[in-house]
Amino acid sequence: MRETAAERHDRLLGLVRERGSARVSDLASQLGVSPVTVRRDVEELAGRGLLDRVHGSVSWPQDHAAPGATAGAGSGLVLGMLAPSATYYFAEVIRGAHEAAARAGARLILRISDYRPEEDHARTEGLLSAGAEGLLIAPGWQHPGDPAAFGDWIASLPVPTVLLERRPVAGSRLDGLDRVCSDHAHGVLLAVRHLVELGYGAPLLMARADSPTAIAVRSGYAEALSVLGLRAPQDVIDSVPAELAPDAFEAAVQALREAVVSGVATAALIHNDVDAIQVVQRLAELGVRVPDDLALIAYDDEVAALADTPLTAVAPPKRDVGRHATELLVERLGEGEGAPRRHLTLLPQLRVRDSCGSPLP
Repeated sequence: MRETAAERHDRLLGLVRERGSARVSDLASQLGVSPVTVRRDVEELAGRGLLDRVHGSVSWPQDHAAPGATAGAGSGLVLGMLAPSATYYFAEVIRGAHEAAARAGARLILRISDYRPEEDHARTEGLLSAGAEGLLIAPGWQHPGDPAAFGDWIASLPVPTVLLERRPVAGSRLDGLDRVCSDHAHGVLLAVRHLVELGYGAPLLMARADSPTAIAVRSGYAEALSVLGLRAPQDVIDSVPAELAPDAFEAAVQALREAVVSGVATAALIHNDVDAIQVVQRLAELGVRVPDDLALIAYDDEVAALADTPLTAVAPPKRDVGRHATELLVERLGEGEGAPRRHLTLLPQLRVRDSCGSPLP
């Protein structure tokens, strides 16, 4: 199975994190790819603030305070962060957390689970061994049963802990922890309502099922249709990454094309926007044009604006999730365990571009 760019980025970050710094040529050899590919990867990761780059070498970013930062309640604190990935969606979450930690005068240390929830506990123990006095935890859950199978240990951690972008089962021990999440149901409602107001019928959903965000988008879709009094034009089309399962991806695109050609659907919501861009490209080859034949909204807004036809997209407040979670953790460390726990929900925005066309007459 061919490695994705995101997986390669995580391996690259892991190598630099372990060594502190590395030459681009050495990274190319370790990763088994060309120096040109590594230089392109380094440029992208440095642009996101995840690496420092200097004349043929890269290094792990140093934790220094932002300009104008002053010592405050978090001065001297060491905060640990566990994330499932350092690329795509979570790159912005990490950046927001890093910026907030710097403003508070705290040091943030990061470990990546690579979406292996069975390794989350050990990696978190590593953060504690490195001196973390408080934790920001985004478990590597991918499936509905993962919180029960790989989550109980989180409620027993010996330091204050804030969950990021994860909603445990109501009434569970994890539900009693502080958390900061995006309201994906609200984001889906924004998308569906926008399409309906433009004159389209209920959109068809094409979505993955391999992450908490994907699961939330699916449940939010059913909720949005109920709120607006709509019925789904057909069952959800299961999406998979084109580079990992090309045949399954092609089958999903063909199903969407058939829904458009048959008149079943005139609009679609696709999670995520990498998939959406690839779907639009393949649909064009099959004679279906966006937005002429199909109005389309992507979910995540990582690269949606870079499509040939810039895609309207739902943008979860990723950087704000990291920022607010870090600020909450610093406050918790200052207040003590007696203060009330907080569940903070942030609303996504709809960024309107060209992929939905003009309002229908």
